[in-house]
Amino acid sequence: MTRNTATLTPKEREALIESLFTHKYSCVIRNGDEIRVFRGRGVKDLYRLLRDDRRFLDGAFVADKVVGKAAAALMILGGVREVFADVASRPAVELLRRHRVRVSCTLEVPHIINRTKTGWCPLETRCHDLRTPEECYAQIEAFMNQTSDR
Repeated sequence: MTRNTATLTPKEREALIESLFTHKYSCVIRNGDEIRVFRGRGVKDLYRLLRDDRRFLDGAFVADKVVGKAAAALMILGGVREVFADVASRPAVELLRRHRVRVSCTLEVPHIINRTKTGWCPLETRCHDLRTPEECYAQIEAFMNQTSDR
């Protein structure tokens, strides 16, 4: 059952985005009247949410600090309706728009860099040449299975 975020007022959207920064969350998701906040790094929280509670993403508004192509793919697969990102990669924005997800960002960059700022984010690299969210998901799942901090 899709919940409707179209009823969010501009003031409500702004409050969700503001809470992202004020409380140093990595991600804030609202669906209907329910709001969930996350502090995890990378796509772990989105991956777990898609895997364990996909229904919550369906029709949701997401405010996220950093959205690369992998995060965008997870949001699309979950049925997210609208995304705000402080920083978003161009491939993420293009994928979201291609799947009719409303997206806005403070800064659009060519790609997401890794935490050490020495190269691309590993999932941005893995998903770069992929065309569909499903193809990205296979790479995300393989990556998550390789890392010990799931």
